[in-house]
Amino acid sequence: MKSNNLAKMIGKRVVQSCITILLVTLFVFALIQMVPGDPVANYLGATATEEQITYYRHLYGFDRPVIVQYLSWIGGLFRGTMGQSISYQSEIADIILPRLGTTLTMVIPAFIIGTITGILFGIVAAKNRGKAIDSVISFFANIGVSMPMFWLGMMGMLVFALKLRVLPSSGYVPITRDFGGWLSHMIMPIIVLSLGVNAGFVRLTRSSMLEVMRQDYVTTARAKGVSKKDVTFRHQLRNSMIPIVTTMGMRLGSMVGSTVLIESLFVIPGLGSVMMNGISNRDFMLVANGVLIISIFVAICNLVVDILYGIIDPRTR
Repeated sequence: MKSNNLAKMIGKRVVQSCITILLVTLFVFALIQMVPGDPVANYLGATATEEQITYYRHLYGFDRPVIVQYLSWIGGLFRGTMGQSISYQSEIADIILPRLGTTLTMVIPAFIIGTITGILFGIVAAKNRGKAIDSVISFFANIGVSMPMFWLGMMGMLVFALKLRVLPSSGYVPITRDFGGWLSHMIMPIIVLSLGVNAGFVRLTRSSMLEVMRQDYVTTARAKGVSKKDVTFRHQLRNSMIPIVTTMGMRLGSMVGSTVLIESLFVIPGLGSVMMNGISNRDFMLVANGVLIISIFVAICNLVVDILYGIIDPRTR
């Protein structure tokens, strides 16, 4: 019965996610049609003739009605193609998917490190409320939340690249080519991204734990002689996880789309940088597909959160 309820919930969320992604594609496609500028004229340059512009507009399908262009794009997605990029003169999937992999090799380690350390520090702060260690952890968490990632990245470059000269200031090496080179180039961006995640989870875990610690069932568990470890992890932490899991899903999804500044600062050829190039070059189909990839990733994160809800709290089933 429990498995059936969980399966129904997952099926419902999958349908809702598909509808949401479809609406996002429609909204983004309609929005980019209102952006001023001709991608063909921008690509060909000021010396292009009217005949050349007309030819390339027909070649890329920009002379067709908007609804036909949209349906053609959606139909191509079901066939496994994303269309052609004007600025890169290549299949968009061949451009975006490798860049997405580059972004994920930075985002996922930063998310894991920031989440684990943030939850652990939040537990320590909550268990030592009012003590010196709680004040220190809360102080640095507040600093981490308020400091912009771009500024933290510049400080890291100033200290570790220019002063100490122990890490490269920028650049990227594929992880499949040289793991050591990838690690040396990516350790600063990963740490900068993880600091913001860490600070947010420290504050959230601390507040959630403090709220749960005042509940009657925690007092009852202690009165029954349950060990401190079991009280902390089986009763307090598990019941504190629902708001934490919610934030985890939203945070991971938003990190993929919010790495533009870090990728620009450290010259990392990720998804954010290629979308910025698409915007500057009026390559609207490249931008639309980039937004689609981000929306799919966010939808997957939210679906995972819903599944974890059903596991952590049976009432949501």
